[in-house]
Amino acid sequence: MIDALQLEKVEVSIVLTDDERIHELNKIYRHKDRPTDVLAFAMREGEFAGLAGGVLGDVIVSVPTARKQAQERGVSVLDEVTMLLAHGLLHLLGWDHDTPAKDRRMRAETDRLCRAAGPAGRSSGRKRLSPARLTGATRKARPRSKPRADQALSRKRSAHGRPQPGRKDQAPQHVKPRRSRKR
Repeated sequence: MIDALQLEKVEVSIVLTDDERIHELNKIYRHKDRPTDVLAFAMREGEFAGLAGGVLGDVIVSVPTARKQAQERGVSVLDEVTMLLAHGLLHLLGWDHDTPAKDRRMRAETDRLCRAAGPAGRSSGRKRLSPARLTGATRKARPRSKPRADQALSRKRSAHGRPQPGRKDQAPQHVKPRRSRKR
């Protein structure tokens, strides 16, 4: 996906988590008291964007929600997680889907990135459903599955001024979390 976007020397943190953890993050940073499928915390936006260097930000995916959505759409879990990662990556780069035209373009670009990621799930015999063909689909992201991963993320975020998952306070003003489609 990074190659397909023609990006060089960039860093993206990817966290695969559970519904409980993503619900907590969604509540703290977006004030949405529900789980979601994917959250994106962009480092190249806000007050300290100039300090980000090659760090694009964090993409957090709820595996249980991805599994549920994959089953509903008849695709593999790997295909769904790949699509959520592509969607989150686009949010890190400033893409949004707040209008129908922007949503169509973002879905098309998400589909292109999924194709560039390779043949995920094709050998499973399950039908592939491209994000560009999803109509009215909504996305949710979910929290961590292992405390060790959560601690590493917390250390990294505190070192870079990004959200600290264990904190119960508000997100710093310079953090602008992104979320995929509403559910």
